[in-house]
Amino acid sequence: MTPSASRSAASRPSEHTRRVAAATFVGTAIEWYDFNIYGAAAALIFAPQFFPNFSPVAATLAAFGTFAVGFLARPIGGIVFGHFGDRLGRKQTLVVSLLLMGIGTFLIALLPTYAQIGIAAPILLVVLRFVQGLGVGGEWGGAVLMAMEHAPEGQRGYYSSFPQMGLPAGTLLSNLVFLGVSVGLGREQFAAWGWRIPFVLSALLVVVALVVRLRLAESPEFARTRQRGRVRRLPALDVLRNNPGTVVLGMGITLAPSALGYLLSVYLLSYGTGTAHVPQQTMLLTISAGSVVYLVVAYLTGRVTDRIGAVRIFMVASVLSVLVPFAVFGLMDTGAVPAVLLAMLAMGLVLGLLVAVQAVIVSRAFSTDVRYTGASMSYQFGAVLGGGLTPLLAAAILGATGSSVWVAAYIAALALLSGVSVWFLPREAPDVTDGDALPAGAGDEPLHDGGAVRA
Repeated sequence: MTPSASRSAASRPSEHTRRVAAATFVGTAIEWYDFNIYGAAAALIFAPQFFPNFSPVAATLAAFGTFAVGFLARPIGGIVFGHFGDRLGRKQTLVVSLLLMGIGTFLIALLPTYAQIGIAAPILLVVLRFVQGLGVGGEWGGAVLMAMEHAPEGQRGYYSSFPQMGLPAGTLLSNLVFLGVSVGLGREQFAAWGWRIPFVLSALLVVVALVVRLRLAESPEFARTRQRGRVRRLPALDVLRNNPGTVVLGMGITLAPSALGYLLSVYLLSYGTGTAHVPQQTMLLTISAGSVVYLVVAYLTGRVTDRIGAVRIFMVASVLSVLVPFAVFGLMDTGAVPAVLLAMLAMGLVLGLLVAVQAVIVSRAFSTDVRYTGASMSYQFGAVLGGGLTPLLAAAILGATGSSVWVAAYIAALALLSGVSVWFLPREAPDVTDGDALPAGAGDEPLHDGGAVRA
C-alpha cells in the first residue's frame, strides 16, 4: 500500500468509531438532560417548594444557590474521575459517572418538600445536587476523549464535537419534557407533583445510555499509553506541577461557553418569566428553539473545524460573545415574543460556535497520559466560575442594580477573558505514545492561529 493510500485509509472512520461518536453524544445528552432539568426546576419550582419562608428574591437566590452546588462538586468529580480515567481507562469511568448522575437525579424525584419534612428537604436537595455534580464532573472529559482518541487522522475536531452536541441536545430535551408535562398537567398539578416526572424519566434514559456505553472499546491512545508503561501514578499532581498555566488558560477558555450556556438554559428562564413577564410556556419554547440552533450550528462547525482551525473559530465566537449579551437583554426587556425568540436564536448561534471547538482546543493541550485529568480540571473549574455562578450572580447583580445592562456586562467580561485565554493557550502537547515524552514546557508556544489544533 502506498503512503497516500495508507493515509487515506487512516482517515476513514470505522464502524466502531462512528458508534463511539454516537454513544458519546447520546450519553452526554442524557447527562446534561439530568443536569439541566435541575436548572429548570430551580428556576420554576424549587423556591416555593423548598424555601417557602424566604422572600421571593431570597428564595430565588437560595434555589440558584443549590444549583451552584452542583458546580462546586464538578471539579472534585473531574479530579477523581480524571485520576482513574488516566490510570484505568476512559470507558470504565464513563460508565460509573453515568450511574452516579442517574442515581442522584432519580432520588431528587422522590425527595419530600419543606412542607413535608422541614429543613431536611433543602439539605437533602443540596446533597443530591452534589452527587449530580460529581457525576457530570467525570462525564465531560471521558466522553470527549473517547470520541477524540478514536477519531481518524485529520478528523479529531469533528469527532470531538459529538459529545459537545450533547449539551444543547440535553437542554432541548429537558425543556421539551418540562414543557410537555406542564402543559399536560396544568400549572397547579405541575407545581404540586408534576415537576418530578422529568426526574423519573431520567432513570429510563440512563439505562439506554449504559447499554450503549458498555459495548464500546477502550480508547486506542490510552491502550498504547498503558502498553508502553506511561500511565502516571498521580496524574493530578503531574498536571499541577508541569502544566499549571495550561490549566488556568483552559479554565479561561471555558468561561464564555459555560456562562452563555447557563444564561440560556437557566437564568433567562427565570428572568423572562419573573422580570420580563413572558409566559412560562413561551420561554420554554423559545429556549428550545435556541437549543435547536445551538445543536445545528455545533454540528456544522464541527464539520469544518479541521479545515478552518478551531482557534480561529473560537476567537470569532468570543468577539460575538462580548456583544451578544447586551442585545439579548435588550430584546428580552421588550417582553415581545418575536424579540425574545430572536434573543434565544442569537444565543444558540454563538454557543454552537464556541462549544463545537472548545473540547479539541482544551483536550489537545495535554498529553495522553494526563489528558483526562488536565482537560477535566480545566473544564470543570472554569465551569464553576463561568457557569455555576452565573445564575446566582446574575440574580444578585440584577437585585442590586435593577438593570440588566450590568448582568450583560458581567457575561461580556467573561467572554473577553475566554478570547484572551485561547490566544495564549500552549500548543498541542507531545503525545507520549509516539515516543519519548518531551521535557516539560516543550511546545508551549502561544496559539496564534488555528493550525495547532487542527486534527
